[in-house]
Amino acid sequence: MNTDPSEVLGLLDAASGPAARLAAAVYRASAHLHRTATAAVRRQLLALDAARYGGRELSARITGVPVADEPAALWGVEWATGSQVDARFRYVLTGHSDNVEAVATVMIDGRPHVVSTSSDGTMRLWDLTTGDQVGMPFAGATGGIVAAIATVVLDGKPCAVTLGNDRKARVWDLVSHERVEPVRVFRLPSRTSPWVLTAVVVDGHPCVVTGSEEGTVRVWDLGTGQQVGDPLTAHTGQVSAMATTVIDGRPHVVTGSTRWRDGTVRVWDLTTGRQVCEPLTGHTADVNAVATTTIDGRPCAVTGAANGEVRVWDLATGQQVGEPLAHIRAVNALATVVIDSHPHAVTVGWGGTVRLWDLTSSEQVGEPLDLDASRVDRMAITVVNGRPCAVTVGFDSHRAWELRVWDLSSGQQVGEPRAGHSHSVVGAATGEVGGQPLAVTGGGAVRLWNLNTGEPVGEFPTRDLDSVSEVVTAVVEGSQRVVTGSGDGSVRTWDLATRQQLGMFKVHRNSYDDITSMAAAEVNGQSYVLISTIEDEGAPGLWDLSTGRRIGGLYATGWPGSISRVLAVSTSVIDNRPIAVTSCENRRVQVWDLTTMCPVTRLVTTPVGRVLAAGTVVVDGRPLVVTGGEDMTVRLWDLTTGEQVGEPLTGHAADVTAVATTTIHGRPHAVSGSGDGTVRVWDLTKGVQAEPELPFPFRVYTVAVTSHGRLVVGFGKEVAVLAPHRPNTQR
Repeated sequence: MNTDPSEVLGLLDAASGPAARLAAAVYRASAHLHRTATAAVRRQLLALDAARYGGRELSARITGVPVADEPAALWGVEWATGSQVDARFRYVLTGHSDNVEAVATVMIDGRPHVVSTSSDGTMRLWDLTTGDQVGMPFAGATGGIVAAIATVVLDGKPCAVTLGNDRKARVWDLVSHERVEPVRVFRLPSRTSPWVLTAVVVDGHPCVVTGSEEGTVRVWDLGTGQQVGDPLTAHTGQVSAMATTVIDGRPHVVTGSTRWRDGTVRVWDLTTGRQVCEPLTGHTADVNAVATTTIDGRPCAVTGAANGEVRVWDLATGQQVGEPLAHIRAVNALATVVIDSHPHAVTVGWGGTVRLWDLTSSEQVGEPLDLDASRVDRMAITVVNGRPCAVTVGFDSHRAWELRVWDLSSGQQVGEPRAGHSHSVVGAATGEVGGQPLAVTGGGAVRLWNLNTGEPVGEFPTRDLDSVSEVVTAVVEGSQRVVTGSGDGSVRTWDLATRQQLGMFKVHRNSYDDITSMAAAEVNGQSYVLISTIEDEGAPGLWDLSTGRRIGGLYATGWPGSISRVLAVSTSVIDNRPIAVTSCENRRVQVWDLTTMCPVTRLVTTPVGRVLAAGTVVVDGRPLVVTGGEDMTVRLWDLTTGEQVGEPLTGHAADVTAVATTTIHGRPHAVSGSGDGTVRVWDLTKGVQAEPELPFPFRVYTVAVTSHGRLVVGFGKEVAVLAPHRPNTQR
């Protein structure tokens, strides 16, 4: 924990044996966060990742490790799910502040590197052995948004060629970080929008090949900066992908185009400047990716399309090889690699899945990699310490644009990770059956967990429903119930003990209406649920859980600006009076008396961002509202007057997405979760953060506190339970 993470990463490939491989996988899981973290934060992350891999004993040992000049760990990880851990993951390369537009790999001094360009206006170079950035960013390297990048060797020096949306190609020396001027810079014709770029050697001259939106393919001599021959013009649609290969000792380029007006794959002899054979047809969607390889000694191309089809072509005959491979979702990027002397293809699909295919047998190898990304559309292949690796680029829903490095040769099971959820965990609640404490979590499906052991107790049969977006627990007619809300506007009640559905109602019977928030309440001895939806426009409805009927809504008649979409609702009891707190798109936060259904107080909020979470608490006998929101703060408000109490509680580096309240050592505290991947505990009597933040590798969506003071945290697609750490206590 006190060692430089770069030094540790360089040693992990030597790990052998189950225990060593587990330790290596645990360290890699969040190694990119270790670089800037203190030793105490690394301890917490390592304990969490050990638990995600199923290593509860290892997690407990890590929590007990002393850290110089730091107190003993205050929280221990009792258990966690591991849906998003994968032993093939190596590390994340972070640094770009905007979209990563292009990547390419290169060898420098015998070490594998990757170069990346971004809309933030920089190009960066990374050492893939250590995961470190090499030198400062190449500021101003991109010329606007970069359409493509390729790496070449010029005069014995590794260089990068970037092609920007200004249609100008720039050449960079990757050792000196200096731009190569002036002869090797060329500019595409004024009406030619660049799209793809690759490097090749033609007649002994280093060249690049460009493909454009207008369907033209051009060859450029990097020694002179001049175009070689006439444009290759057979495509009638945008050139969307290309790759080079050698056929009969001559350089060729294989190009693919969009389905609109074309959709073909074509092969060009770069020595003669002519198309070879007939166009390769068969794709019925845009050709998004092309790569080349050799199968059984014959040159072949592999193409991926927007409908998820992957096709293999014999370039000598122009015929398709075998049946198409099915990626299921759109193939955005594709590369080929040799593993154990067999040609393989690596495909990246929309939604963030990476699949490995053995091209000799046409079979998928192992389980797909889950990148937990809404979009992945760049990839490069290289070899690190003798292991074939993929560098993927995509928009991660938790930490924006990232480059991730994966070991393609590792297929060994490491640890015993427990499955979590298939979607982000957006709801968590607790309950008890037969004296056994339980956690209920919603993330696509609704799952039930033994809070003590972390063992899954069961799953509610919601497979035929839209994704469940809200989960609460309530006591109805003396028994424990789980109440779920889904994307189609349906609300269902379930028996917590038997997991049988007991009832269902629609919040808007004639529409498909997303439920945005939900909270349980008891009014005059009856059990209700307060529900807000997209259609409610400032009027959350109160529904009777026994009958499934709506008994009224919260209407702020005469209150200016009251009609606005509700983002969050919470309920509580203050002075024996059931109340609700609502926050809206217009930044209004209101307190309601659920007995009269009338507003009591409106908080005096300022235009600093929307409130995303709220709760109530009593501090020194004074009822308060606790809020968290887009301004990255936690704030306290007097429930009676609506005035803010004290200064905002600061520390989070992103929006505060969840708030819960609890009592620790007899004092009121708030627990907040944030998009910055941390959970923070606040002493509300003193108005300060009570202890160091608890780090998580993904965005925190929900937090809940059990009656015994445990924390239930939903982060990414995972669930973790933390408890106050008791040193030298056997778990």
